[in-house]
Amino acid sequence: MSKNQNSFIKKQKAELKKRKQKEKFEKKLERKAQPKSGDLDDMIVYIDRFGNFTDTPPEEEPVKNTKNQNQSNKNTRTTNFKSRNHE
Repeated sequence: MSKNQNSFIKKQKAELKKRKQKEKFEKKLERKAQPKSGDLDDMIVYIDRFGNFTDTPPEEEPVKNTKNQNQSNKNTRTTNFKSRNHE
């Protein structure tokens, strides 16, 4: 009885392997049938502020008053430098 089960299991495995190979071959043919485009524009994907992928580039935000920000950074740097204890 075990001999019959072994041959049955072997047949099932062989059929499963053959089915998987056939599916793999069909997928390979589908990939080859699709047109390939090596353009850089087709490969670029942008991420929006919510973390979703999009094809369109994000809108540029206007820069606000960078002169005041730079001056405040310079002032804090100099005050920090002056407050250090140099020996």
